[in-house]
Amino acid sequence: MNKEENTYYKNSPKFGRKGPSKLRQQFNRGMTYFLVIVACILVYFAMLRVEAISNTLSKILAILKPVLYGCGIAYLLNPIVKSVDTYLVPVLEKHMKKEKAKKVSRSIGVIVALVVLITVVSTLINMLIPELITSIRNLIFTLPAQINQLVKEINNIQLDDSTTTAVLKNAMNEASASLQKWMRTDLLDKVNEVMTHLTVGLYTLIMEMFHAVIGVIVSVYILFGKETFINQSKKAAYAIFPAERANLLIHIAVKTNEIFGGFIIGKIIDSIIIGILCFIGTSILKMPYAMLVSVIVGVTNVIPFFGPYIGAIPSAVLIALADPMKGIYFLIFILLLQQFDGNILGPKILGNSTGLSAFWVIVSILLGGGLFGILGMLFGVPTFAVVYYIIKLLLDNQLEKKKLPTDSDCYNGDSYVDNDGTYFQKRDDGAETEEQKIEKNKEEKGE
Repeated sequence: MNKEENTYYKNSPKFGRKGPSKLRQQFNRGMTYFLVIVACILVYFAMLRVEAISNTLSKILAILKPVLYGCGIAYLLNPIVKSVDTYLVPVLEKHMKKEKAKKVSRSIGVIVALVVLITVVSTLINMLIPELITSIRNLIFTLPAQINQLVKEINNIQLDDSTTTAVLKNAMNEASASLQKWMRTDLLDKVNEVMTHLTVGLYTLIMEMFHAVIGVIVSVYILFGKETFINQSKKAAYAIFPAERANLLIHIAVKTNEIFGGFIIGKIIDSIIIGILCFIGTSILKMPYAMLVSVIVGVTNVIPFFGPYIGAIPSAVLIALADPMKGIYFLIFILLLQQFDGNILGPKILGNSTGLSAFWVIVSILLGGGLFGILGMLFGVPTFAVVYYIIKLLLDNQLEKKKLPTDSDCYNGDSYVDNDGTYFQKRDDGAETEEQKIEKNKEEKGE
């Protein structure tokens, strides 16, 4: 897709075209009724077999998981490939034919993207795994001593013989008895259950890593053939739908790519910067587990709004186990860091990539998280932004047909649309515009 085509599809599509003949309209109406009846019958039988259909779809998605991974990896690496093509193609065209220059540039771009991917993943693994092992080992050795120290401090507290003291002592005795009973009876079963979950989780992790490796291979083929896939999709759209609807679908696809690309890439860059700043701050404050905490904060920061709190709470608990006061300092530091991210860094990087207000961002995160978990919280915002844009596009189209303004600010308390469909907007002094007065006088004279 060249630059002119891309500009064409980014513009809002024009609705409406010359209507078909009356005979054609009657035929289309009859076919519509027929298709609605067929669709209702199919939906009825689908509802009867919803479990079988769900299981089949789950199996298909499980089989195609490497392809889905490949599509996601290719989408993330595509900006690197595009940047290399933009720089190299003009240089290589001076020394070779245009088609060969594109192939050579694409090969170099894919190699550079893979090198960046491998470097980032290797760096994260080398930083995270040793730190995680060290943190777990320190917790195993220090946590029992910290609990014993806490119990000693509680026992050393001098309490009077009041009713409150008796209640606290009884509660502590009951808690201690319950803990001892649980350790004698249920602890072994819980350990076996945890070991079973660990075994299953390890197998799942290995399989996901295997799918991810295959996904990297698939992403290479996608990056090499992305123009072919785009051309085939456009061809199918124009073959199946009328030109007006095909242009609308392509416009929505371009807008979806723009929203998702701007949001996801911008959020990744923003999270990397926040992770680095967190590591610098925790290192200066000499907090324990600086690398592990910074990775947790950076990764969870990808989730809008709630992500910083999701990462900060367990990180603060982890630090507080080693030093309670530093856990409090960490919460204050994270609060300041997130204020910097939300008010300065985030808007600079993301801008208005989604077009959603803060209210709709919260709604999309809650809805996506409630339906699809962590992935829903991550992709809920751009998905909701696409739906919001489509609804706005359709509403604006209907307003344009009625020759009404499409700006929401035009529908404030001082504006109205009369029964004839004429829009009126009062000025700040309460008077109507001259054009509206003339139109109103003409109507009165006509009456």
